[in-house]
Amino acid sequence: MSINGSIEVIGFDADDTLWINEPYYREAEEHFVMLLTDEGVKGDIAKFLFQTEMANLGLYGYGIKAFMLSLVECAIQLTDSEVSARTIAKIIGIGKDMLRRPIELLDDVKMVLESLAPYYKLIVATKGDLLDQEGKMKRSGIASCFHHIEVMSDKQEEHYVDLLRHLEIEPSAFLMIGNSMKSDILPPLKLGATAIHVPFHTTWAHEEVDEDPLSERFIRVNGIREVLGLINH
Repeated sequence: MSINGSIEVIGFDADDTLWINEPYYREAEEHFVMLLTDEGVKGDIAKFLFQTEMANLGLYGYGIKAFMLSLVECAIQLTDSEVSARTIAKIIGIGKDMLRRPIELLDDVKMVLESLAPYYKLIVATKGDLLDQEGKMKRSGIASCFHHIEVMSDKQEEHYVDLLRHLEIEPSAFLMIGNSMKSDILPPLKLGATAIHVPFHTTWAHEEVDEDPLSERFIRVNGIREVLGLINH
């Protein structure tokens, strides 16, 4: 199967599509669980943390800083406000380490972008903290491949409508590539765009969905390199 020739703009998700991200959150979560276990907390700490994150999404949005705030709140609640200042400092340190972490591009990303950039307008369509995502892009070494970087508060249909309006294109001229069915694939498809799913081995529970779209505008690949064989240029 190949992509039709009407595509003008190709959007790429950032985290776990262009570079590694989710494994670092899982490492941080494991560190956090160990810290609270040392504080005497019992039970499913990771489950309570996820519930705290979900409760805070509407206030904090996505990203490392939102995650840090949920870690601190979770620690306070699970220790009945008895968590030590030393542990709070360590929790903040977990977040700062995540923010400073070097960018590790996924295999073939730079090659694919450099191959497509002369023929299409490439953009990044990601969600999260603006400062953090801008910093990641600057450190990634691939910023010059993109015409536009869009950091969205969320990636639901209405957010893609706003993006397409900003780009001044119809959905039929847009291709979205990403690892999240919930955020990168289903919303653009529902608008009439084309979408390529590039699965990543680790997915945040909030992004997991069972729906597998039956659409001629949907393609799943094993790796981003396969995208080049699907797009005519």
